[in-house]
Amino acid sequence: MNGRSGARPGALSPAADPWTDAAALRDAYRYCRRVAAAHGRSYYLATRLLSADRRPAVHALYGFARTVDDIVDDPHTGDGPGQAVAALDAVEHLLRGAWSRPVGSRVTPRTDPALPAAFDRVVPALTDTVGRFGIEPRHFWTFLDSMRMDLPGSPLFRNRYPTMAALNEYMRGSAAAIGLQLLPVLGTVCPAAEAEPAAATLGNAFQLTNFLRDIGEDLDRDRVYLPAAELAAFGVDEALLIDCRRTGRTDRRLRRALAHLIAVNRDMYRCARPGIELLSPRVRPGIRTAAALYAAILDRIEDSGYAVFAQRAVVPQHRRLRIAAHATLGT
Repeated sequence: MNGRSGARPGALSPAADPWTDAAALRDAYRYCRRVAAAHGRSYYLATRLLSADRRPAVHALYGFARTVDDIVDDPHTGDGPGQAVAALDAVEHLLRGAWSRPVGSRVTPRTDPALPAAFDRVVPALTDTVGRFGIEPRHFWTFLDSMRMDLPGSPLFRNRYPTMAALNEYMRGSAAAIGLQLLPVLGTVCPAAEAEPAAATLGNAFQLTNFLRDIGEDLDRDRVYLPAAELAAFGVDEALLIDCRRTGRTDRRLRRALAHLIAVNRDMYRCARPGIELLSPRVRPGIRTAAALYAAILDRIEDSGYAVFAQRAVVPQHRRLRIAAHATLGT
């Protein structure tokens, strides 16, 4: 498998898949597109620059990740964390069963009360995408393990990260795995393995930007995704974070810590940038746009005086469109 083409044979055969009919598959892709448009504005804008045959696959992957993320983040899921853990287990069990069956074999879809209703609308598009582009299922199991790390009822649970190395282990599933899922859809001009490190790094860069932007929201969910050791180097502890959240003001010590972490984050974008040239030429503008749009969130945090507790850093629409235009032109 050299990764030189966008679509290639995989373990599944979408055309022979009896799980769904053509109308249901179209509906699933439309649903995923709506989810991406509603919740992933930067990603959705970037996907508009991809070719029409690749856009639905990216929407399907986003729709799956968003559905799983909602299981983890929604405090009203079932009976609480225990039900959320059961839901993730049900998701993995269903996908493992569906994706391991022999090509052309018939399968009777199972209903599991632990599965979220939205999953039924996502899984046909996801299964079609995995089969059409030959995406390695192991990237989805890694992703689900990181999601379990967010759930109090799971043996993998953790909501604090002492070091950057510990956070990287979480991001290996929550972010790098997403980049590796996307890589076969985007296609490469080299063996796919050569492009994987940059794809993983770019996924981690996106994730760290989210963590920097959403410190307050994460604290409200009793999560701290910024490494304690990195914060402590600037005199920041959890008590200070909580006080900043309460007052809405960013202490000068935390401003210095955020400036440091933003520099680390920008370095991740720099390291990932050469990997964009390893992608198929037609998809490069879309990925450049996604990277530039997310990096621009860091600019907004700085421009606000690191007021991450008072407002959510958002890139204005006019600037998003300007960034997209520059990426299209390769400038």
